[in-house]
Amino acid sequence: MKSQSGFTYKVAAIVALGGLLMGFDASVISGVNKFVQIEFDMTDAQLGLSVGSLTFIAAVAMLFSGTISDRFGRRVVLKACAIIFTISAIGSALAPNFTLFLAFRMLGGIGVGASLILAPMYIAEIAPPKIRGTMVSFNQLNIVVGISLAFFTNYLILSLGDSDATWVESLGISEHNWRWMLGLEALPAILYFFGLYAVPRSPRWLLMKEEHEEALRVMKLFRSEEEAVADAKAVREALASDEGQQKAPLSALFKPAMGLVLTIGLVVGILQQITGINSVFFYAPMIFEQTGGGTDAAFQQAIIVGLVNLVFTIIAMIYIDKLGRKKLLSFGVAGIAIFMFLIAFEFNNATYELKQENLANLSAEIELAKLDGMVGNTFENDVVYKKALRAALGDEQAKIYESELITAAIEMNSTLILIGILGFIASFAISLGPVMWVLFSELFPLSIKAIAISFVGFVNSMVSAGVQSVFPWELSTLGSSMTFLIYGVFAVLGFIFIILKVPETKGKSLEELESILIKK
Repeated sequence: MKSQSGFTYKVAAIVALGGLLMGFDASVISGVNKFVQIEFDMTDAQLGLSVGSLTFIAAVAMLFSGTISDRFGRRVVLKACAIIFTISAIGSALAPNFTLFLAFRMLGGIGVGASLILAPMYIAEIAPPKIRGTMVSFNQLNIVVGISLAFFTNYLILSLGDSDATWVESLGISEHNWRWMLGLEALPAILYFFGLYAVPRSPRWLLMKEEHEEALRVMKLFRSEEEAVADAKAVREALASDEGQQKAPLSALFKPAMGLVLTIGLVVGILQQITGINSVFFYAPMIFEQTGGGTDAAFQQAIIVGLVNLVFTIIAMIYIDKLGRKKLLSFGVAGIAIFMFLIAFEFNNATYELKQENLANLSAEIELAKLDGMVGNTFENDVVYKKALRAALGDEQAKIYESELITAAIEMNSTLILIGILGFIASFAISLGPVMWVLFSELFPLSIKAIAISFVGFVNSMVSAGVQSVFPWELSTLGSSMTFLIYGVFAVLGFIFIILKVPETKGKSLEELESILIKK
């Protein structure tokens, strides 16, 4: 039994590497944004599209990946995901123009969407019931690890670029740092592809294809013979039952009886994204550069963001069944609102003044004479200051040296901004991050659960993509303070909704919840 348990953990670890790749692929763009915008002379809209497009495509891929895996098998499609991740990483790293860069990022979205669905599905299908929850949550944890790993490798490559080592220069790491950030993902993606050869086919899929002997053989790898026989029988009965039932149509969600439960699902799904989590994850260095710390400090602080997210996700996994869903949601969303208001307040207090003594520390490439008209003038917010920089230096130079010029002029408490961002991440990681999916699995009646989670998950992804896409425009047009204030207002509205409408699902049977939420 011990060897069977060890094999289960080994297989789950290999498959969950798909979650790590998904987290890495989605978040590595955070370190690339600044450099690729300059390289391809992107507008704010193009930058937003290059970030958000991956999530748009991932949302569409999520809709079809389950059906495709039913036909070809979970393992086959996961191998295809590994190939897609590899091609996307190398292609986007070598892209000579914006169009190809965008195309390869969008290709990566297929891998992200499919692996997000299929990795936990496969793990759930091979794991014995008593450890299934732990095994499936391992994939979610790996996504968070992938996000943290992306922040770390981005900083590592940026730091290597400052080295005088011959091998660094010969590899062009300094000149092409963003290309190395993107291309690095190919290594774990290739390992994932070959690692999947050590993974057996899903026993549930084998039973769907009526390969009963092979399915039983695979099940015995993960549990005792007695348990394998019993579980195989249960799966066959469930499959037979499913065949006799019609799948609920999408229209079933919009029946009057489903009004409350659908509203709760949609509001929580939208709230998870509209409070700005992926703006922080996918633009972390850009946000920290607005505080005047410079590029290196911004990348270091992004690593801290990843680590805080990892630690508080683990805390949420420990306490979600002890404290309950509503308590964690209420506490976390209140925290999100408080910390977003703190960030907005501190950015609003910031002032910008270029002083003569600070000009000497600027890069030699900056035409200082063009800044003479700005010296000694105080600018009340970042939007006005950046507009003045563009007028003085031109769009290209202002964009290239924006971080440096903000550092030279800004007066603000950057420590409070860091506290605000980390507090926001911690609040999200113990609430909306993990609790949303648990809540979805408990809210919807069995008859519509699959279609309901797919629909609400799709809306969640679309909102995420939209938030990511408009963030550069918001930062340039509305400014940092107003952008974070908007996120805070959404969090307050969400908090009120949670208090008034979201039930506590902890300790209640699915039948009890159905009687509370579904109007007969």
